[in-house]
Order: sequence, then C-alpha cells, then structure tokens
Amino acid sequence: NDEDPEKLSIDSAAPRYRKQFALWLTRPDHPLTARVLVNRVWQGHFGQGIVSTANDFGRQGQRPSHPELLDWLATRFVDSGWDMKGLLKTIVMSATYRQSSKATPALMEKDPENRFLARGPRLRLPAEVIRDQALAASGLLVEEIGGPSVKPYQPPGLWEELSFGDGYRTDSGEKLYRRSLYTYWKRTVAPPAMTSFDASSRESCTVRQTRTNTPLQALNLMNDVTYLEASRKLAERMLKEGGSAEDDRIAYAFRLVVSRHPKGEESKILRDSLHGFVGRYQNDSKAALKYLNYGDSARDETLSPSELAAYTAVASLILNLDETITKE
Repeated sequence: NDEDPEKLSIDSAAPRYRKQFALWLTRPDHPLTARVLVNRVWQGHFGQGIVSTANDFGRQGQRPSHPELLDWLATRFVDSGWDMKGLLKTIVMSATYRQSSKATPALMEKDPENRFLARGPRLRLPAEVIRDQALAASGLLVEEIGGPSVKPYQPPGLWEELSFGDGYRTDSGEKLYRRSLYTYWKRTVAPPAMTSFDASSRESCTVRQTRTNTPLQALNLMNDVTYLEASRKLAERMLKEGGSAEDDRIAYAFRLVVSRHPKGEESKILRDSLHGFVGRYQNDSKAALKYLNYGDSARDETLSPSELAAYTAVASLILNLDETITKE
C-alpha cells in the first residue's frame, strides 16, 4: 500500500499488510513509537530510561521522570526524519550527559538513583562492548560490516558437556576478531565470556539487561584467551608505536584504552609493575614464552620475549581497570 502515511489509519479499508502497520506505527502523530525508541536510546546511555519501565509505557508502568524532555526528544527525532545519529549526538553533547559522574554524599541523599539526573551516568559497559573495546585497543578488531556468524574462542569441551552434540570448532584468522555482534550463539550453550558480563541468554526478549559484579568477571578479563591475546598485541603497539621511554609507552597504552593520560600515581604503579615483570621474565624465559603463546595471531618475533611479556602483563593490568570497563 503506497498511500501517504499521514492519511493512513489502522482502521482504514486498505488491506492489512505489514507495510501498512509499519507506516501507521511511524506516523508523525503516533503518540508512542518515537517515545519508546528515544527512551531505549536514553536508557543505553544513562543506565535507565526517562521512563524506567522501558518495556511498559502503559498504566502499570512508571511515569516519566522528565515528561517534557521525553516529548521534546521524540518530536525532534521524528522531525529529523528518524535520524538516529542525530539523536545520539543530541544526547551525548548535552550538559546532562557531560556532567561528572562523581556521587557526593549530598547528591546521594537527594537523588540516590539519579532519577533527576543530578550527575552524569556511571555504569559498566555491556559484555559485547567490553570485548570489542579490548580488540580495538589492541588493533585486532575487524570492523567489516555484515557476513555470516563467527566462532571466537570458547573453553574446550563446553559444548560437548552441555549440548551432547558436535564439538565447537573455533574459527581462525580474521573471523576470531569480528565484532561481538557476529558471534555465533547457541541458545543452550551461550558464550561464557558474554554471560559472565550479563549478556542476554536470548531465550526471551530482554528490554533492560541487569548488571552484576562477580569474581568471574575479573577472572575472565585476566585469563580468557581473547584478553590475553589482546594484551599481547597491545603490548606490541606500546613497544613499536609508543616511543622509547617506559613512561611514554605506558601513557600511550593508557590513552588508547581509557582515552586519557595516566595521573602521576597511576604512572608510578604501572612503571613499578613493569619493572617487577621485567625481572621475573628475564629470569624465566620459558614462562615468558608460555605467557605469549595465547591466541591465533602471530607474535612479533623481532621483540624480546621477556620484554614483550612484561609489557603484556602491564597491558593486561590496564585492560582490567575498573575505568576500562565502566562508562563514567
């Protein structure tokens, strides 16, 4: 049906095609669609929507904390031609989003849940973003768009134990470093690195993901092949692109990962850690080679194994920082 969506009504005599329904949903005067979408985008940036019950805009849902803001964003979104990039730009460049996330005692007393936006958002990144960020900082991320699903690293034997079927065959080459969006997902055996960080099981629609803090998350970041390999490749960047001085190399990696330069005390802790790791791996070359032997990507053999292993350990420290996996 090619009628003007402005004139279309769900009660019209036109055939009930899916296109007609879509046009009706996206009519400029439709009271709900744009609000729901804008609220979901706001929730992604602030951790909770202007309407906190993002899955329920009805009578049993919560009233919006800032109804005029929700209406203004929704109207602006429709008037822009449903420009998603424009909506994102409006939110992230706002004074509200760019506030400090520091929660002082006074702010916590007045607005403990930040419903009135007294401070900027601070929340742990989604599982997919944590993995993609590590790959991006290390230079491993393949940003190709589209294509079939891929099978990155998973613990051996997991599929056989939980699904009683064929084993999991890990991909190789660039397929290992595709964005997490393209990870093959079996409903009964979800990727453990994703579920540790509260990714949806995909057994049902999840409008708002929960965020938990467990020791498994730290263990995953320190020991998973993906992050060990990313640490090694980040260390190679530190040695080859970060300059010749230790502090310059540390600052280079720090800025790649958390988008700022390290403070004086942070630099000292990382530099002291580097010296400790250098002494350890110079005295144990086998341990150094073993530490560098994770992942499918080739190790840069022009670099000293003991030095590379020491910088890899420092890179792993940076990738494990709370600030690395937290948006604030």
